[in-house]
Amino acid sequence: MIRGAAQGTAPTPLSVLDLVTVGAGRTATQALRTSVDIARLAENRGYHRYWVAEHHSMPGVASSSPAVILAHLAAHTDRIRLGSGGVMLPNHAPLVIAEQFGTLEAMAPGRVDLGLGRAPGTDGATAAALRRSDRLNEGADDFPQQLVELTRFLDDDFPDGHPYSRIHAVPGPAQATSPGGVQDPNRPPVWLLGSSGFSARLAATLGLPFAFAHHFSAQNTLPALDLYRENFRPSELLSEPYAVIGVSALATDDDGTEARRQVLAAALNMVRLRTGRPGLVPTPEEAEAYQFSEMERDFVQSWNSNVIHGTPDEVRSGLDELQKRTGADELMLTANAHGGDVRLRSYELIADAYGLPSA
Repeated sequence: MIRGAAQGTAPTPLSVLDLVTVGAGRTATQALRTSVDIARLAENRGYHRYWVAEHHSMPGVASSSPAVILAHLAAHTDRIRLGSGGVMLPNHAPLVIAEQFGTLEAMAPGRVDLGLGRAPGTDGATAAALRRSDRLNEGADDFPQQLVELTRFLDDDFPDGHPYSRIHAVPGPAQATSPGGVQDPNRPPVWLLGSSGFSARLAATLGLPFAFAHHFSAQNTLPALDLYRENFRPSELLSEPYAVIGVSALATDDDGTEARRQVLAAALNMVRLRTGRPGLVPTPEEAEAYQFSEMERDFVQSWNSNVIHGTPDEVRSGLDELQKRTGADELMLTANAHGGDVRLRSYELIADAYGLPSA
């Protein structure tokens, strides 16, 4: 299912993007337990889907293996759609991704999304280690060809004479064509993710749903969405464009003071990442005591201008305005904060603000 239904008074379906962030003084085990708690809450409160992003070599982000995390979440949920936001296709062999997501589809039939990106999700040196090659541009340039290969593995439809025509991604359609075989008819729908115009145009050309990373590339949001909508060609999967945007959003119980403290800590984490010093998400106290340079302060101001944060009413108003301005078909919320309890509470407060149902 691509299209979801808006719940409560929300202008669109609301979803969750999880980076499995790890705060200073916390462990990856605690972060992953928080992910389970958020996924359960999201399912019970009417969020449409729950995606996990692929990142590498970042101590504060424990989502290096989306397929593994999604399998864990599938075991703790029953209805919510689960997916990658995204798997970075140039980092992996297409056959491996088809096998992983075929397995996930077998675990959670009819509720798995395969979101794909072409960026490495890390720095160049780490990308080289992942790909065992230092020709990183080649991997990105080959993205359309890799996408075709992956799709053919998912559909098991390489033409006769192709070198891979006798290779099958299992679990997958080949099981249905084997003697006595029975195969679930579902296969994970492919989404393209992006932070610029490349994936927007490719998704449009192929008639695929598109997810844009507004949360870290806000200046490109409107041009990319326009490009996607203007060039969209209907496909068997989708008759008209469907665009999701990722949005940083954090609500707290007080007058917004705690939200501002948490957002400052998350921004300091980004400062360190952008300057080659990735680490755990600092505490709000550490961020308040940190002596920002003028350049760092400018970065923080610019970064936080695209983070919708404050009271639940302020966050709801900010999300409403953003959806109206972009025309997004779905808002995918990511809550970046030091503590897992703050992130969990934020999703609950936003659900309350929109009157989302409570199972």
